[in-house]
Amino acid sequence: MSLRESYPKPKKKIMFLLTQDLNSPSGLGRYFPLAKNLVRLGHSVRIIALHSDFKNIESRHQVKNGVEIKYVSQMHVRKLGSETIYFNAIELLWISLKATWNLFFEAIRHPADILIIAKPHPMNSIAAILARVFTKSKLFLDCDDYEAASNRFNKNWQKNIIGYFEDNVPRIADQITTNTYFIQERMINLGIQQNRIHYLPNGVEKERFIVPDRDERKKLISELDLKDKKVIAYIGSVNLINHPINILIDAIKIVLKKLPVVRLMIVGGGKDIELLQNLVIESNLEEEVLFLGRVAPEKVAKYYDLANITVDPVYDNDVARGRCPLKMFESWAMGKPFVTSDVGDRRKLAGIPPAAILTKPGDSNDLAKKIIDLFIDKKQEINLKKRGNLRVQQYYWSNIVQNSFLLILDD
Repeated sequence: MSLRESYPKPKKKIMFLLTQDLNSPSGLGRYFPLAKNLVRLGHSVRIIALHSDFKNIESRHQVKNGVEIKYVSQMHVRKLGSETIYFNAIELLWISLKATWNLFFEAIRHPADILIIAKPHPMNSIAAILARVFTKSKLFLDCDDYEAASNRFNKNWQKNIIGYFEDNVPRIADQITTNTYFIQERMINLGIQQNRIHYLPNGVEKERFIVPDRDERKKLISELDLKDKKVIAYIGSVNLINHPINILIDAIKIVLKKLPVVRLMIVGGGKDIELLQNLVIESNLEEEVLFLGRVAPEKVAKYYDLANITVDPVYDNDVARGRCPLKMFESWAMGKPFVTSDVGDRRKLAGIPPAAILTKPGDSNDLAKKIIDLFIDKKQEINLKKRGNLRVQQYYWSNIVQNSFLLILDD
């Protein structure tokens, strides 16, 4: 029996309103997989989004895997290669107004049964709330981060605006999904009715994370000079507020004293690349730390494949508690041991026995020790791979949508 046949409920028109593009972590790792799996089940799905380089996008209107995707304006920052460019206050105001109008226009032009605000940002929230007046759509809100804590703001008023929307848009939404229990609890503390809040963790697309061709792997190892090396990988945004990679670099200094064949591979772009590169130079680690910048989404699996271990360093703070790390599920899907810290949902996600190594948050010494132990203890490595392979099954997006999200749609 196909998925479509197993779901006889009336089909719905669903529209996602995004303030980012589908190459961003949430766009690529959460919203597009949700949309694709809803289409597989017979629903009609549109994604109306902003783009990080709107002027130079090749195709503003496209259909992928049955999902209609339309980019309508520039997002609040511009991304070129591994660089993130910020607009001044006047530019940002104009971009925000234009983006809000364009999102609103598309929402009333194609009325949907359900409008999904993908993160409670001002532009998509205002557009969706106004559109509901004209279309009578149900309003869903998805919160996959604690934005007021995890973003870098030039001015306090910017943080206050984001905080206002995070605190108040949930009061208006018909249903709310959160990817961490921390955000769920935060909603309850705001006075939101508990029956409107649903836990919807992140997941992974099985078809995106498959072992690449062996010849490709050999070629990449040669290009990066990684033959006979033990590779630790950080794969994700280079943004120290969200991802304190400096902890990992400090840990590598310790690891190298015991295991000089280790190399750290940092794959991703963001605002703090130059700062981290300077830290590596100051630490005399230019030969041991590789900065590869942003890579195309279809190539990410190739870099996971090169890794012996993947790491998600975190502090014990609200930023980490508000995140459900995509890296965990992607590492499991690629059969790689995953190391992070015991913060937020990470212990619960790892399961019993744990399919991840949990270190003391913010502690580079403990992180280094756990990495060294993992390299030395082959039995531990094998067990982690087996547990990860079992654990990831329930986090494939097809299963999450089928087993959880459909129930929320019909609530």
